[in-house]
Amino acid sequence: MAEEAKTGSGVWETIKTIVYALLIAGVFRTLFFQPFWIPSGSMKQTLLIGDFLFVNKMTYGYSYASCPSLIIPRFGLNIDAEDICGWMKGDNTRIWGGEPERGDVIVFRHPVTGRDYIKRLIGLPGDRIQIRDGQIILNDVAVPQQPDGVFTEIAEPQGPQGLRPRCENGPVGIGGACEKSRSIETLPNGVSYDVLNIGNQGSDNTGIYNVPEGHYFFMGDNRDNSADSRLPQSAGGVGYVPYENLIGRADRIFFSSAGRSMLFFWTWRGDRFFKAVK
Repeated sequence: MAEEAKTGSGVWETIKTIVYALLIAGVFRTLFFQPFWIPSGSMKQTLLIGDFLFVNKMTYGYSYASCPSLIIPRFGLNIDAEDICGWMKGDNTRIWGGEPERGDVIVFRHPVTGRDYIKRLIGLPGDRIQIRDGQIILNDVAVPQQPDGVFTEIAEPQGPQGLRPRCENGPVGIGGACEKSRSIETLPNGVSYDVLNIGNQGSDNTGIYNVPEGHYFFMGDNRDNSADSRLPQSAGGVGYVPYENLIGRADRIFFSSAGRSMLFFWTWRGDRFFKAVK
């Protein structure tokens, strides 16, 4: 009997340890840093498919979007942030809210689907934005772009989804050099970053966007391969993103995997450990 009681006590202690660990991890992820694995190429070359980073959730304060989502289809898990913290949604405010700065790379919840997106903040509330020949016209002033050579990557399936990169130099066979023109774009506040071009398409010439109060306008750095604020939500884009939908700022890449899984350590990119996101 004593042995059975000891065994039962050990099992109970193990269960408590697991529960406490999950609670601590949940609090840490909700209040401080949320892990994020880059699934697509919309932010190349700033962020590559397979980059693993932590999102700083303290920068902009907290809202319903700060609660973690746990969505793993293969195990039937579909716990959304709104399921836990939906009672906070609706007033477009934040607790201890901080104002994002133009040029920040931000993770946010899609206003319709609730999925996490990562893009660069281009437009602030009240801004007037238009895209002409691939160049941003911000409040009637062109945002300068300086040509900066060519971004080259191998034409091969990338990441767990096996996505193949689009190339400016035409259809490229597997293993070939996939090229995109690269420019350095500099926003009015002095923030500079690389943007890539693949070709001329509809999103290179747009109408005028007037960013509403309490909302933000986002774009991907890989301009011709990004579903962002240039497209309305009804057309599969992001549209204007409410302040309360911001999750946090991407500050630093922890590590980066060029393979199909982040666990394939032999595919980790040696030049991206602890790399700052700019």
